[in-house]
Amino acid sequence: MNETTIIKNGELTVEEKYQQLGDFIRENKEKSGYLIPILYKAQGLFGYLPSEVQRFIADEMNISVSEVFGVVTFYSYFKTQPVGRHTITICMGTACYVRGAKKILEALQDKLGVKMGETTEDLRFTLGEQRCFGSCGMAPVIMVDQDVHGRLTANKLDAILEKYK
Repeated sequence: MNETTIIKNGELTVEEKYQQLGDFIRENKEKSGYLIPILYKAQGLFGYLPSEVQRFIADEMNISVSEVFGVVTFYSYFKTQPVGRHTITICMGTACYVRGAKKILEALQDKLGVKMGETTEDLRFTLGEQRCFGSCGMAPVIMVDQDVHGRLTANKLDAILEKYK
């Protein structure tokens, strides 16, 4: 960020995000294979890559929207839907499943009002799953961002979620 970047409440305006992205594209669009770094920059600015941002990138780079979309959808790192500030990942491996992971998942879906893969309306949490965390001795297990929470019951979830306001 340069010294002329204005931050309002810790957040750039949408116009400022587009300006920064446009500047970055103009500085780098002639470099071979630079679409991925441009998409990375865009996702860093906007949090995800909605169709209007993809269209902006295509227009600025003089390439087709389908080329941009193809790269975005090929790489799992890029997101086309908003993601929460915190990612909750539930282990659905054998040990966790046998010890109640399905009940933990159902309780999380009820508490958050979302299904697997969705993000809460307030953009606080995104719910995901993984086959195994390698923490079978603490089953069932969830991760919130990089924090592992084990030996879970549905009754412990409120206290865990409260830590991630």
